[in-house]
Amino acid sequence: MNKITRNNLITYVLVIVLYIIVQAMIMSGSLSSLMQGLLVPLCAYVILAVSLNLTVGILGELSLGHAGFMCVGAFFSAFFSKCTAASIPAAGVRYFIALLIGAAAAGICGILIGIPVLRLKGDYLAIVTLAFGEIIKNIMNILFVGRDANGFHFSTKDVMALNMEPDGVVIINGPQGITGTPKDSTFTVGVLLILLTLFIVLNLIHSRSGRAIMSIRDNRIAAESIGINVTKYKLMAFSISAALAGVAGVIYAHNLATLTAQPKNFGYNMSIMILVFVVLGGIGNIRGSIIAAIVLTLLPELLRSLSDYRMLIYAVVLIVMMLFNWSPKAIEWREKYTEKFRSKKKAKAEEV
Repeated sequence: MNKITRNNLITYVLVIVLYIIVQAMIMSGSLSSLMQGLLVPLCAYVILAVSLNLTVGILGELSLGHAGFMCVGAFFSAFFSKCTAASIPAAGVRYFIALLIGAAAAGICGILIGIPVLRLKGDYLAIVTLAFGEIIKNIMNILFVGRDANGFHFSTKDVMALNMEPDGVVIINGPQGITGTPKDSTFTVGVLLILLTLFIVLNLIHSRSGRAIMSIRDNRIAAESIGINVTKYKLMAFSISAALAGVAGVIYAHNLATLTAQPKNFGYNMSIMILVFVVLGGIGNIRGSIIAAIVLTLLPELLRSLSDYRMLIYAVVLIVMMLFNWSPKAIEWREKYTEKFRSKKKAKAEEV
């Protein structure tokens, strides 16, 4: 077994072991209902962190529009599920189709945004992708969609402007969003989608396309000089990242009684929070993104009893994680003890 395969298996096993531990805690009754309510959003955050790491860590481009792609996947899938709740009674089939629709919608948006945006670099790219996320959120806040016997009706004014028949039903109600989306997301489904996301991202990274993407990150001019199609591979990474963010949006939307495009759900702060997961876990470190997303999502709730010091401890943990991952001394210490551990393990294997 080569090193890459071994590292990938360790990542898969880590997710599976954590799932088994959580399920055991649920069955024993040692996990509070509040913590259980965080499990499905946690799966969405892990997928968001891993997918953004594909753009930030592997492609090397700073994107702040991930919440926008999540919003697209959430609303398209919730719209589909709400409209087909009666015609497709099988929850599993309906949810699977909703996943495909959410991923496809977000992926298409990623392609449409990526074609002009990926010509920019650094801060300019971050600003434009941030603007995209805000535009999507604001469009969803002013959009009204209803359905009656004559079909669908759209408006950006109010419900009355839809001009529906008396038996018409409002599906998207502007700032009030979509109410009554089937709650099909479960923790088990979320973990399976995390494993699928890891399979896609890790296999892409270690494929020929992944090596081309990383060569563009390291030196674009050198990559172009050896015939690598820079636009193609940058667009590939960006659109796949966007599609996976759409999957996270589907998970998130199908866990809420009411889906609204509020800033706390899909705004600037959400994009920054996802970026924090990536940076603290280590840019380009997929396993680190998973751990950072889990720790930073659950920590505020675990510290809720310490009401006066909760955010202080949270800030200290952020600083410690940042220093551990990025401080030159910490990196040197990790490499030193990792090498020592490998030497001992090799010597033990030789003795056997």
